[in-house]
Amino acid sequence: MQLNGFFRRSAKLPDFVGKPSESRDCRVERRFEAIAAFKNGLAVTASPKLSARGVRCLVLGAGGFIGKAVCDALVNEGAVVTGFGRSIPDVRNQEMTWLQANISDRDALAGALAKQDAVIHLVGTTDPERSNADPLADLSANAEVTISVLELARNAGLSRVVMASSGGTVYGPSYKTPIPETAPTNPISAYGVSKLASEKYLAVFGRLYGIEHCVLRISNPYGPGQSPMRRQGLVAAAVWRALRAEVFEIWGDGSVIRDLIYIDDVARAFVQALAYHGPETVLNVGSGVAVSVRHVVENVYAACGADVSLVRFRPGRPADVPCNVLATDLIGGELGWRPFVGWVEGLAKTIEWMKRTL
Repeated sequence: MQLNGFFRRSAKLPDFVGKPSESRDCRVERRFEAIAAFKNGLAVTASPKLSARGVRCLVLGAGGFIGKAVCDALVNEGAVVTGFGRSIPDVRNQEMTWLQANISDRDALAGALAKQDAVIHLVGTTDPERSNADPLADLSANAEVTISVLELARNAGLSRVVMASSGGTVYGPSYKTPIPETAPTNPISAYGVSKLASEKYLAVFGRLYGIEHCVLRISNPYGPGQSPMRRQGLVAAAVWRALRAEVFEIWGDGSVIRDLIYIDDVARAFVQALAYHGPETVLNVGSGVAVSVRHVVENVYAACGADVSLVRFRPGRPADVPCNVLATDLIGGELGWRPFVGWVEGLAKTIEWMKRTL
């Protein structure tokens, strides 16, 4: 389904980049969510609940935004969790083990992998724009690190690897929206190339050494715990500046289309993927809802009570994929997963958290 046709038939709106009307946006969002819930709900009822209870799992990158949420979700599920990272969060889950070390320390990593059943690999760079300026460094931080993790996991006899990839970059510009896992992969950033290479190395290790594996291609995660100080994280950065009544600059005219997914839904996908033993090895994780960057930022400023005129525009970036919305039919059918938290609720929770903690 082409994007323009999708909007015309489903929302009857000229575009998603004009000044938003809150009541209209809520109706449009709920319509999209109702369609997605209906489609995914058919698959959910057909799939048994997947459980990671009792699984001994090492989480690499446990101190990061996604890592902390995944660790919490695994602990709540009853998994035996060890978090590995270069820094240990000040506020952290006390019902798990934390190991502080750099991912490049092979001895520390090998020791951490010993006596584990599975590993969730979340380590890597997250900046497509900077990756193009130094593709060798990006390759080292993503693909080389992944190869090292896989070699040590094989030596330790681990039976399963679940890895985070970038649904927002590995596909590149796509002719189809929402984008299924079978779509061509033509990334336009070095970061996207590195993440795709990491996926391929994981597949090779799986084929050669019998390691069960699953790649989760995540769209654009947001929510409580995401730092507004990094170059990635549109929602966090916009909320931070809106609460401070500061100018927010959008790259381009704001018409770039994204798929936002709430962090708790992402974490739940990792828990279910850890317990999954089906045939699929690559799964999208997204909301399936198309929204423009301008729409997102103006929603944020309105929800924070900030002046929308503080939103400014600057020239676009070549590394930004014009439109990226992920199809989630496959993960719904295989894992029984679907997103529970919509944009309106997720934004409110994010604002509340940032007011309270930052």
